Amino acid sequence: MPSSIYLSAAHKSSGKTVVSLGLCAAFKAQSLKVAAFKKGPDYIDPLWLTQASGNPCYNLDFYTMSKDEIISLYGRHISSSDIAIIEGNKGLYDGMSVTGGDANADMAKLLNSSVILVIDATGITRGVAPLLKGYQVFDAEVNIAGVILNKVAGERHESKLIQAIEHYTDIPVLGAIRRSKDLAIDERHLGLVPANESAQSQIFIDSTAKIIANQVDLEKILSFNNEKPLANTPAPITSTSNLTIAVAKDQAFGFYYQDDVDAFKSLGVRVVYFDTLKTPKLPKCDGLFIGGGFPEMQLQALSTNTSLLNDIKLKIEQGLPTYAECGGLMYLSRKITYQGKSHKMAGVIQADTVMTPKPIGRGYVQLEPCNDHPWKKVANKIYAHEFHYSKLENINPKTRYVYKVLRGVGVDNKHDGILAYNLLATYAHLRNVGNNHWVKQFVNFIHHVRS
Repeated sequence: MPSSIYLSAAHKSSGKTVVSLGLCAAFKAQSLKVAAFKKGPDYIDPLWLTQASGNPCYNLDFYTMSKDEIISLYGRHISSSDIAIIEGNKGLYDGMSVTGGDANADMAKLLNSSVILVIDATGITRGVAPLLKGYQVFDAEVNIAGVILNKVAGERHESKLIQAIEHYTDIPVLGAIRRSKDLAIDERHLGLVPANESAQSQIFIDSTAKIIANQVDLEKILSFNNEKPLANTPAPITSTSNLTIAVAKDQAFGFYYQDDVDAFKSLGVRVVYFDTLKTPKLPKCDGLFIGGGFPEMQLQALSTNTSLLNDIKLKIEQGLPTYAECGGLMYLSRKITYQGKSHKMAGVIQADTVMTPKPIGRGYVQLEPCNDHPWKKVANKIYAHEFHYSKLENINPKTRYVYKVLRGVGVDNKHDGILAYNLLATYAHLRNVGNNHWVKQFVNFIHHVRS
């Protein structure tokens, strides 16, 4: 079995992502095949981990996936790897349930993975010992195999931390990373700035890898093997199709789950990417998918590419099967207003998007499909998530919705899933897991429209 480590922390913003991508890149530099994973619903961290590891990063999520699905996805993608690196979210024992069951600790136990705690050492010395002891005794079944001290002030600070840990605990110190401006990624309202927006992202990754390699014991980490193998996980059966789906992928749109993309390909669908900032017309396609992202950061370029906006509007009005999520929904509205300035968008959806300083919808959602949902065999209840600092205003009162919001916000706290022509546009981000095999439903809908 490959080495398997689970990067967690005592709390969020401890530097897990930077350490995780640094480890991915450092091991990749040793010509090792790295399988990267991220717990929870997240697009931004996986973009960084994908670029750092050189392989697609997959999400593991208790809310949308069954335990068997998690084990199957994980096992399938580590089978040919040298090391698996899983980045947690928030703290080791944080989750939705106060009694546990959905926390990072539970994920680490499910996958038989060794936990490495990334501890933000800012303003702490001897106090690190009771912190680590508490995390050890809280759940003795969690294998806390080591600690990486992060944001260490200097040699004296490092010495005090290590002495306290070695005196009071049996947890190995695997590294002490010095506080450095070179290890900081700019942040935005949903977290880190995505790697797909930064031309300097590879330079940052390479620099971080060198720092991590110098300050962390990589050889020791490689020795952390799964104690017991996971069940065999056969790859999904691939079918054939003659469909082509155009997918927006650029600096404005990049929020796609890798296993959703894999699902399209397993159905034999040809995926063609296009750049909404530069491409003058849609590539020839049978369906269109515009995912989430940060279109508000690219408004000038998006709005001046009028030939593409007009082409997309025309194609959708002519019946092109289309699915859009969050940023994609915003792009298809009449206009987006951000920081007092408005920019014209595609205008397929009869509503205006307004960016807000505080989150409108952020977290897990539960949706109930209506009877007139255009896709067939849709689950009775859909578990998904939303992250948006925007809302729709001046909505056409005749707008049709296909989802009732049972949990979350959606478009208006009651509904989500705007239906227009053969377009379905949601604030919710769906995932092709559990009982919600939306990719197959969308592909079948495209076949139906074509016939």
